[in-house]
Formats: sequence, structure tokens, C-alpha cells
Amino acid sequence: MSEIKKQFGKKIKYYREKSGLTQEELAEKLDYNCRSLSFIECGTNFVTADTLEKLCNALQVTPKQLFDFEYYPQKPENVRSEVDRLIKNNPEKILDIYNILRGFLN
Repeated sequence: MSEIKKQFGKKIKYYREKSGLTQEELAEKLDYNCRSLSFIECGTNFVTADTLEKLCNALQVTPKQLFDFEYYPQKPENVRSEVDRLIKNNPEKILDIYNILRGFLN
């Protein structure tokens, strides 16, 4: 399952709940079935441009708000390079990072 689809789905759910809507109510506003909306929210399915526009209108948000999330690479080699970059850019945090890792791994 794509990390981007999962993060996007979480944003949909967040704004739906913030709007006080149930999945059924939002699905009705989108002229969608509830199961399809559930698949989007859990990151199994993704939206078309038309559905994205309907979602933005129904939730009164911009596409930017729905796509405003951090993307974290999942492949170990990508994670390693990202961690290396973070450490390189924040050398003053190396002791904090060490203590967190030590606590997590012990």
C-alpha cells in the first residue's frame, strides 16, 4: 500500500471528522458509495481529479490542505540516507538521537 495514499486518506478522514461528517454523509455529498470512501480513507484506493474537486468542495478545503503531509520513504536504503541527512544538518542533536535510539533498542 502506498504511503502517499495512506497519508492522503488520513487527511480526508481528519477534515471529514473536523467538519462533523460521518463517512455516510460525506459519501452522499460526493455521490459516492460509503465503501469506496472507506477505501480512500484507509489508503487502499486513490481519487480521480473529479473526486478530489468534490472532496475539496464538500470539506471546504484546498487541494494543498489535503496533500499537506510529510512523506517518509519506506525502503531501508532511503531511510538510511534520510537519517544521515538529518544528522548532518543537525549535528547538535546527535546526543539526543543517540539517547532515543539507545532507549528504543534496549
